[in-house]
Amino acid sequence: MTRPTIAVGALGGTIASTSSVADGSEIVPTLTAERLAAAVPGLASVADVRAETLAQLPSPSLDEPTILRTLLWAREVVDAGATGVVITQGTDTLEESAYLLDLFWDRPEPLVVTGAMRSPQAAGADGPANLLTAVRCAAERQSRERGALVAFDDEIHQARWVAKTDSMATGAFRSPVFGPIGRCVEAEVGYGVPAGRVPPLRLSSGQETGDPRVPLVTTYLGDDGYLLDAIRADEVDGVVVAGFGAGHVSPTMAQAIGRLARQVPVVFASRTGSGPTGRAMYGYPGSEIDLIERGAVGAGWLPPVKARLLLWALALRGPLARADVAAEFEARGRL
Repeated sequence: MTRPTIAVGALGGTIASTSSVADGSEIVPTLTAERLAAAVPGLASVADVRAETLAQLPSPSLDEPTILRTLLWAREVVDAGATGVVITQGTDTLEESAYLLDLFWDRPEPLVVTGAMRSPQAAGADGPANLLTAVRCAAERQSRERGALVAFDDEIHQARWVAKTDSMATGAFRSPVFGPIGRCVEAEVGYGVPAGRVPPLRLSSGQETGDPRVPLVTTYLGDDGYLLDAIRADEVDGVVVAGFGAGHVSPTMAQAIGRLARQVPVVFASRTGSGPTGRAMYGYPGSEIDLIERGAVGAGWLPPVKARLLLWALALRGPLARADVAAEFEARGRL
């Protein structure tokens, strides 16, 4: 039986980090993709793995241009015959990288992102198991037509919903409210929901070199809009505000949102970590109804960091009209 060909692209992170001191601390990314793959028992029996080191960066050093270059690499290896793709990286920004890849992934082949919470030198290192699960996921035919996925701790999550919910635990990744869509049990990958996804965004040639500026501002008790008013509309392509509850802000913050929304797209999201922005429940100044009337757009079920990425991705393709932004968030922020 012919084994599937899986391309593994390594970006660095804890999964590729080692220490030069006796106690195993002060780890930094050093391992190549080839060494990562070679350290996984049984990997060769699952797939013909073609490993390539794309970067050796800690997770906070990744940025959108790096992820777009990774996207182009993934397209190239699939077009050259790979059955699926696995990306390894640091976990701090993994939920954002996976979602950005998902927004533009326009191939039926699986694109799976994974990492580790413990370094290869640590007792109970989880990197090899996560990489093995990710390769199995990428090789599984049922994984096709699902966009970008995150494989972690034997669970499979949609990039659209997954979040890092713990700073240290090996089971750090969860999909709030909806849960994982699949699992890997006894070397078999299975899904509890049928394949399907929101259609990807189109990325034209040359657009991948852009880097729009879309800041994220989180509101807080007593917020008077000072930080938002400090943003110059001519220096940003859009702004996302992480609001209380269902996307609410103070009356003075609402005024600042209204002033900015007259010049650039402003999206409001919920900072709670679970649940959508409101549409028609509250009517006080700073409520969802008030913000929509002031020209802001609700993020729906998308959390603030992913709402920012969607707005960034839309800005990457050209000037933004509020109606277009609202339509995209309506399509991608709902269930």
